[in-house]
Amino acid sequence: MLGASGGIGIAAIQIGAALGARVIACASSEEKLAVCRQHGATDTIDYAHDDLRERIKQLTDGKGVDVVCDAVGGPYTEPALRSTAWRGRLLVVGFAAGEIPKIPLNLVLLKGCAIVGVFWGEFTRREPTLYNESVRNLCAWYVEGKLRPHLSEILPLERAAEALQKMASRQVTGKIVLRVSSEL
Repeated sequence: MLGASGGIGIAAIQIGAALGARVIACASSEEKLAVCRQHGATDTIDYAHDDLRERIKQLTDGKGVDVVCDAVGGPYTEPALRSTAWRGRLLVVGFAAGEIPKIPLNLVLLKGCAIVGVFWGEFTRREPTLYNESVRNLCAWYVEGKLRPHLSEILPLERAAEALQKMASRQVTGKIVLRVSSEL
């Protein structure tokens, strides 16, 4: 999971763990990786300091990973794709790094892998039955304690600019919640 300490990343870690997967979480600091471990990551990689490909090789005995969930994009996508196992999948979730990567398509051919776009909003519109089934599963896992949203902070709505600034400067793990009223 690239960008594993964000809201999508922590959810992906927990979903992977609920499905019985070994989850390798990648983030940019030891503090962020500690949050990932608290939420079920089996192994972690600090991609600000470690060579992503080499660490994945070490952790998988050279096999590579079956699935990459990429919410970051930028310079991490290609090394992650190169680190997939035969017939692996790269799930494109977003581009938090700001750069949309250019992928050499020969990698897809050589690895027999798939690149899959994950656009939740469009999925909900085009496949409502499958969406409803997914939500039921997620709710059941929440009730069972398998999913636990991680909140960095709860701030009053008046501090929304501060919340956005913290998100933009990558100081947030999980999510920040804005409270509309103190009566809630």
